[in-house]
Amino acid sequence: MTDKINNEKTEQAYDASQIQVLEGLEAVRKRPGMYIGSTSTMGLHHLVWEIVDNSIDEALAGFATEIKITINPDNSITVIDDGRGIPVDIQEKTGRSAVETVFTILHAGGKFGGGSYKVSGGLHGVGASVVNALSTWLQVEVYKDGKIYRQRFKRGMVGEDLQVVGETDLTGTRVDFLPDPEIFKETVIFDFNTLDERVRELAFLNKGLNLSLTDLREEEKTAHYHYEGGIQSFVEYLDEEKEVLFDPPIYLEGEQDDIIVEVAFQYTNTYQTNLMSYTNNIHTYEGGTHESGVRSALTRVINDYARKQNILKDNDANLTGEDVREGLTMILSVKHPDPQFEGQTKTKLGNSEVRTVADRLFSSHFDRFLAENPTVARKIVDKGILASKARLAAKRAREVTRKKSGLEISNLPGKLADCSSNDPSINELFIVEGDSAGGSAKSGRSRHFQAILPIRGKILNVEKATIDRILANEEIRALFTAMGTGFGKDFDVAKARYHKVIIMTDADVDGAHIRTLLITLFYRYFKPIVEAGYLYIAQPPLYKVKQGKQEYYLGTDEELETLLKELSDTPRPQISRYKGLGEMDAHQLWETTMDPDQRVLAQVHVEDAAMADETLDILMGDRVEPRREFIEANAVYVDNLDI
Repeated sequence: MTDKINNEKTEQAYDASQIQVLEGLEAVRKRPGMYIGSTSTMGLHHLVWEIVDNSIDEALAGFATEIKITINPDNSITVIDDGRGIPVDIQEKTGRSAVETVFTILHAGGKFGGGSYKVSGGLHGVGASVVNALSTWLQVEVYKDGKIYRQRFKRGMVGEDLQVVGETDLTGTRVDFLPDPEIFKETVIFDFNTLDERVRELAFLNKGLNLSLTDLREEEKTAHYHYEGGIQSFVEYLDEEKEVLFDPPIYLEGEQDDIIVEVAFQYTNTYQTNLMSYTNNIHTYEGGTHESGVRSALTRVINDYARKQNILKDNDANLTGEDVREGLTMILSVKHPDPQFEGQTKTKLGNSEVRTVADRLFSSHFDRFLAENPTVARKIVDKGILASKARLAAKRAREVTRKKSGLEISNLPGKLADCSSNDPSINELFIVEGDSAGGSAKSGRSRHFQAILPIRGKILNVEKATIDRILANEEIRALFTAMGTGFGKDFDVAKARYHKVIIMTDADVDGAHIRTLLITLFYRYFKPIVEAGYLYIAQPPLYKVKQGKQEYYLGTDEELETLLKELSDTPRPQISRYKGLGEMDAHQLWETTMDPDQRVLAQVHVEDAAMADETLDILMGDRVEPRREFIEANAVYVDNLDI
């Protein structure tokens, strides 16, 4: 065997002929994931933002006031702005028009020299050319100097040279493109809601800018967004269904060394923190230096004020960052002429100077605000003191918990049937509703890599609970312990003992409720687990159809109807409707829901953090009216409901 391998290696020459040189945009079509992240639905929608970013740059530079995005009947996209229009004169280095250069050459644009755009929203400056490369066709029109210029491209190649096709009084740019199904094999159909959420977000982040999204497929619909309040309006939108401690949100803005820092924030009666940061309109999911600067300043300024006003006495401990952020909704937006991004997904700001600038600007403005608004200041301090008391109570509860049953990996919960593997990358934890289903799952599982944690009934709704109550809950404590990640500020996703955590509940109303409670728990207290893509929902069958010796497991009413049409009438098919996992024996549960070769899992992921936070607050919070309205508006989308 060894000799054969060596012989094959010798025969395969490795010389210059083995080195591929990809011309122009061939590299983009060869490795599209390097430029847009993936060729899934997420990458497809990313194409729109690459073009919109260019229009946003015109707005940031003060030349555009309106951007219109349209999904056309053929599923192509149109983006129109009223900016200056892409230059049409000859670019000296390429000998081609600036329009053609921008759409056919990577890293060509007005974002690199600093002359055209002081601040730019795109991450890499490759947007227009990448969209061109990954589209079946792309057409650009430039309205400039009283003329309409047009050029067409096909899969990144020039289809028609730039030419004047008419006259106009307008200025701006129009880009039409149709994604290439050869690249986007999963889907080329745009989702209105996905685009709508980002368009709204961009309107919040660029106050005064008019943005619209129109869908011309089937039923025509248009959404218009314009917020003179900018990120202050963003905070109001996020807290719309929450009880706030004061109104309107605090808004602070400052500039230093060409770095603009905007912060808007408000406190609610909830226990969670919702802090979202942006740099040049890019959502910095992983935070960064701007976030670090504002966090430290927030804690320091509140403590300084509390001591100056003698609210915190000499023998009182300072409020922690965790204390002063409880119930906080904050939007932080930084505009930087040369942002440096790092982190796993390149969404973490790394510029070291921003920490100092953000801290200094926020501190000076917030300190002045507290001095001028003593009533609001006192509410903020009191909120932090209450959080501090709950934190200390939670600490005591945690210490008692460790003594009783442990939050340590060395002392796993007794109800956990663990797997034998020590490799988290293959290990799976099934969170199973009920002892009966738990018993079947334990018997049917693969003991090597599948662990089972049964839970009894509905867990605590963490959206309405303080941290000490959460830690006192036996079911939640068992889950924290089994995961091995630690808790709160000690949480470390790298310590996760399972890289697949699968919620497996009954396919009825109670099961859906338990599933929602668990998702809420993970989003609020295991969020890095969700962000890492470790959380899944099992899809147990709703029906079993038996005809003779043949058995079929089906997940929907539609699948059942289709099968019954295909089956003969003799012998008569026997149909069983599963009400719960406990009705399945071990081998049925394995075959239908747990076997990696046959099961279907739904991965839980968060594309829009603001929308997720708002939805969880509506569904799981204290206020009944918003929840009723949400249910009435969305009841039509429910597929299966036990009455």
